[in-house]
Amino acid sequence: MLFVPLPFVVALLLVILLIALVRGEDTAPANRPFLALIALCALQSVLVGLHWGYGLEPVRFVRPVLAAIVPPLVYASFRSLTHRDHEYRHLDYVIHLAPAALIVLLIFTWRMLIDPVLMILYVAYALIILRLGRSGPDALDEARFEGAVPAYRALQIAAAALCLSALVDLLVALDFEWTKGANAALIVTNANIFGLFLFGLTASVAGRSRPAPEAKHEAAPQPSAASAEDRNVLSRIDDLMLGQKLYRDENLNLTRLARRAGIPARQISGAINRLTAKNVSQYVNDHRIAEACRLLKDTDHAVTAVMFESGFQTKSNFNREFRRVTGLNPVVWRERNAVNQGRD
Repeated sequence: MLFVPLPFVVALLLVILLIALVRGEDTAPANRPFLALIALCALQSVLVGLHWGYGLEPVRFVRPVLAAIVPPLVYASFRSLTHRDHEYRHLDYVIHLAPAALIVLLIFTWRMLIDPVLMILYVAYALIILRLGRSGPDALDEARFEGAVPAYRALQIAAAALCLSALVDLLVALDFEWTKGANAALIVTNANIFGLFLFGLTASVAGRSRPAPEAKHEAAPQPSAASAEDRNVLSRIDDLMLGQKLYRDENLNLTRLARRAGIPARQISGAINRLTAKNVSQYVNDHRIAEACRLLKDTDHAVTAVMFESGFQTKSNFNREFRRVTGLNPVVWRERNAVNQGRD
């Protein structure tokens, strides 16, 4: 049947994705949870194929244990994009390993509880992950501004995928109740493979948003008490953007910006949100697009060169943000402004 080799095809795609990420890895430690998540999804895909495609029964004792590791690893991956990751203690690791230990215990004692426990586990972690990003893209303050929005969307998709996995387990349980498992293989193979591939893709997108290690520089002076006011905070950030052209740093994120300004990240985020009605990544990208427009109008640099010089790393993000700000793509904008300049 067609669905039998599908898990192995998906596993191969995930391995290729993993190799591509490792080769492009900038050695930032926070990328490791995402790499581990992709590797785990590839292994899970192989086990699904062995169990449901070839009837390898011993695999069914391993799959639920690995399945219990997926939600904590998804959470750890996205938490690595926040400053709170530095607050991790040994007890935190023990807590997140507890579900896998519980599943091992249930395998030897009460196997009927494994599926309900996994369903509760997946939904619970989906809610925890959504809570992690409750303040929007600015919650991922360790992500590059260019990658903060895609990473936030990946977070939402990952939470949805966890809920989907819980729903699949429920459907399989109902199928065994109603049809003695006649459709279980089809449901698990197709739905779980889709979920695993979704985890792999979201891990790839979010994992790329981690900046390269920051070069050492002199610490910025601590702000005065008056800088707690929103307008003073925004004025300080504007000075960094316009005076030092900090937006050109393609690895810029909220944590790094806070360090350079000497102002708490939450205070910067709140001031920009309240005064500009934008998140921090949009605010920074506005400065980048303004610089890109200047370069497009005043120089004959290629669009790709303009993209890099203004602080963007990928063409898709550059085009999306350029259209958000100007309503046009860069090529059309340059043509229209060249025409208008000629008339003047």
